[in-house]
Amino acid sequence: MSELVLTFLFFLFVMACVGAILLLLRWRLAAQPVGDAASATGWSPLLRSVLFIGEITPAPRRRARTLREQLIAAGYRSPHAISLFNGTKTAAAIGVAIVAGWAALLVREDLSLAVLAAICAGGFAFLLPERILEFQIRERAERIDASLAPALDLMLLSVEAGQSLDSALIETSKELRDLYPEISSELQQVQLELRAGRSRAEVLYELGRRTDSAELKKLAMMLVDADRFGSSLGPTLRGHARYIRTRRKLSAQ
Repeated sequence: MSELVLTFLFFLFVMACVGAILLLLRWRLAAQPVGDAASATGWSPLLRSVLFIGEITPAPRRRARTLREQLIAAGYRSPHAISLFNGTKTAAAIGVAIVAGWAALLVREDLSLAVLAAICAGGFAFLLPERILEFQIRERAERIDASLAPALDLMLLSVEAGQSLDSALIETSKELRDLYPEISSELQQVQLELRAGRSRAEVLYELGRRTDSAELKKLAMMLVDADRFGSSLGPTLRGHARYIRTRRKLSAQ
């Protein structure tokens, strides 16, 4: 038989082995208690497959913590976010490597060239989701920065109307839900953490830390200081809103 036929048969053998291993692992996991996986029952077969690949893909624990923070900064708070991200990277690398290697083999009928093409394409596809995630983090931080001035105006109106800071955050989150969903989601998360019993200073500190937005970090620290020292929120919010608008005008010039 020719080298091309042998390569094709070897490819089929490897894929059959990989498929058998994945199938056995899936049966093994299916026999265990589902736990958090029950929340994924309404997903499409493609998403469930990607989730399954991500769950069986080994990942360093130290990297998992950093990845969790990056996903939260990009707006992904699902408990399955890490598994979906790792599954996407692995599935993309395998799929692109197979396509690139097979295409190179059909064009040149050179096994070494096909292997090289598969490795390069698979490595590129494996690293691409990380670059996309970094881009999403920057884009989300910029959208949050752009929404801070309107958010401060709404908070100022609520505070001057006699509402507490917690009520002002709730009203601001509701009003900005459609126009600025990113800041609305962050303020809603603040309320959920406050209801869970965490201290206001700790929750506000986490608000500034997790978003990768420099302006939101400044706002969070300002609210922490105002809450700690008991200073009036009205002048503080008004002055910070004026500062943000001036800064954005200068950066746009």
